[in-house]
Amino acid sequence: MAKLKVTLKKSVIGCPETQRLTVKSLGLHKTNSVVEVEDNACMRGQLHKVRHLVVVEEIAD
Repeated sequence: MAKLKVTLKKSVIGCPETQRLTVKSLGLHKTNSVVEVEDNACMRGQLHKVRHLVVVEEIAD
């Protein structure tokens, strides 16, 4: 299964609480932190919610 590389590019300061919790549930903490997550419908939904804060790259296996 493919993976996604997610980088937090903008701060969550001033964002609604739901977006802050979504960023936290993705495993991102500070600006420019990077995580690799599985590519599935749940993750795609979370990334869509905070698409203005993150940069997403696909990683081929």
